[in-house]
Amino acid sequence: MDSKFSANPGFPPARMTALAAQYEAQRIAFAPVVFQCVRIAWKRGILNALAVAGKQGLADADLAEASGLSRYAVSVLLETAMSAKVVHRQEEQWVLSKVGHFVVSDPLFRVNADFMQDVCYLGLAELEACLEHEKPLGLKVLGDWPTIYEGLSVLPEPARTSWFNFDHYYSDSAFPDVLPHVFSAKPRRLMDIGANTGKWSRMCLQHDPALHVTMLDLPVQLNVARQTLADAGVLDRATPHEIDLLDESAAFPAGQDVVWMSQFLCCFSEAKIRSILARARTALAEGGRVLVLDTFWDRQQHEVAAFCLINTSPYFTAMASGNSKMYESRAFIDCARDAGLQLIDVRDGLGLSHSLLSFAAA
Repeated sequence: MDSKFSANPGFPPARMTALAAQYEAQRIAFAPVVFQCVRIAWKRGILNALAVAGKQGLADADLAEASGLSRYAVSVLLETAMSAKVVHRQEEQWVLSKVGHFVVSDPLFRVNADFMQDVCYLGLAELEACLEHEKPLGLKVLGDWPTIYEGLSVLPEPARTSWFNFDHYYSDSAFPDVLPHVFSAKPRRLMDIGANTGKWSRMCLQHDPALHVTMLDLPVQLNVARQTLADAGVLDRATPHEIDLLDESAAFPAGQDVVWMSQFLCCFSEAKIRSILARARTALAEGGRVLVLDTFWDRQQHEVAAFCLINTSPYFTAMASGNSKMYESRAFIDCARDAGLQLIDVRDGLGLSHSLLSFAAA
């Protein structure tokens, strides 16, 4: 059991003066302004131009020409960026800071910022009502679905691209690391619950030519997954199974050596998680395992990962389901115990920020 990252980051309070604490409070108040100004400076090529210019920097006039904006617009964006330590002034020149270099070059910033802007930003205006009613009332800015999952494949652009880039950036990084653990017991039948685009099912079928995969998801998602497997020439060893996972009376196909869920259970409330895990348990063949791959904020090596995960939870509230979040690992472990499963193994440090929880029937 590899649990070297299991210490809760906790975000201990820093010692600071009253003035420093007041400054932090104001940074929170103006956070939406900072986000938009830095994002626009990045998207319009201003920060990239500064990255190329290096330590000599560029003046307002140079950046206006590079971005197609006026000198006034450039000054508005960069003065806010300066307040966020993304750039600094060197006489009359603007120079990119170390923070700014991460804005320009770090793919984690790109996928997070695009996801926040294109998927979440407008809908988060409804967050208070969403919390009161536990419904994703902010989703109406993207489409008319009860949850975002019914609409994933038909989200308007750029939301669709940003959603899948965000999802795949996190999940894809862990898939190669986790394959040896999944196939250590040489499973013959694997059930992929929440198959999404079929990328994981395709990887498993390509890894083991003797494997059969059953994919569970909504019809709109299975259409995409079918095409993914057909394009790879492995659809003949897969069974798409249409299901509404919120319907607690809908049983899962039995006889599975592995029941697999990746970045899936976090889409549901704890009550629904217990129901899904209970049905997963009944679907296991003798000696079978339930494998849950997810990102738990309490199992991260660095606070930056925990910060990103915690602050993804309001997306689930406002846009996705209204009653789910990025959980601590103990929530899943407790739900599994209630569903008749026992934890037999934990693997941390997979991909960017994933942990693999392995369960067997109790």
